[in-house]
Amino acid sequence: MLTEIAEGVLVHESEFIRTNSVVVQGRAGVLLIDPGITSSEMADLADDLRELGRPVVAGFSTHPDWDHVLWHGSFGDPPRYGTARCAASIHDVLSNADWEARIAEGLPPEYADEIPMALLGLLAGLPAGAARIPWDGPEVRILEHRAHAPGHAALLIEERGVLVAGDMLSDILMPFLDLEAADPIEDYLAALRMFESVADGVDAVIPGHGSVGRAGQLLARIEQDRAYVEALRDGGVPDDPRVGPSAPLDWLPEVHSWQLQRLAQKGQNEAAG
Repeated sequence: MLTEIAEGVLVHESEFIRTNSVVVQGRAGVLLIDPGITSSEMADLADDLRELGRPVVAGFSTHPDWDHVLWHGSFGDPPRYGTARCAASIHDVLSNADWEARIAEGLPPEYADEIPMALLGLLAGLPAGAARIPWDGPEVRILEHRAHAPGHAALLIEERGVLVAGDMLSDILMPFLDLEAADPIEDYLAALRMFESVADGVDAVIPGHGSVGRAGQLLARIEQDRAYVEALRDGGVPDDPRVGPSAPLDWLPEVHSWQLQRLAQKGQNEAAG
């Protein structure tokens, strides 16, 4: 089911970790952002768009994680974009002969048989530093950063007051850092500062997973994520319900512990080197 959260901006929430797919209405059709998880969900979404008389004229993946680069044949074959780094990252994965087996190892077993792999990751990288998505609709600014994954981008639909955050600013998931990056802590904090710089014009923030944040909630989510990342940096215990005893998902405390361990190892390696 599509829910309109601003004029011409609609959201579909998947059962899998409450993944959000975003539809932006344009003149001739729609821009489809992070289009979904299972074949049945995506087919239903395509049916909803047909009922609205809105074909998909462009797609965009906010980052190269498998759950954000999927596609379904019922959406047609429009251009599917990502940042240059995002597209390069997923193309590198697809260049391996056993890419499907590698990705399958990380799929949730309860959904694995329903996840379409044939069109995964077939993105066209936009020119490095591209500031906007090329399409016939409301201007969509690309806010590229290095937090969470290579080539991650948030999208700002200024005339609708909407920030599509990708895998950040979630009310159910704490920050997941890109621990392969040279400085994952500073990368994340820099992205949060970038979000602060556009916050005055945002009435709704759409995370990759979780609930849509309404007017006034963006800054609160930025502060919560900053407190978590700074606690990771300082080796402290974050006062964050997303990783506490009442965590929304029972595996989040384990991910938190893993991030602490990896950052400690990274610090030790840098000190030894």
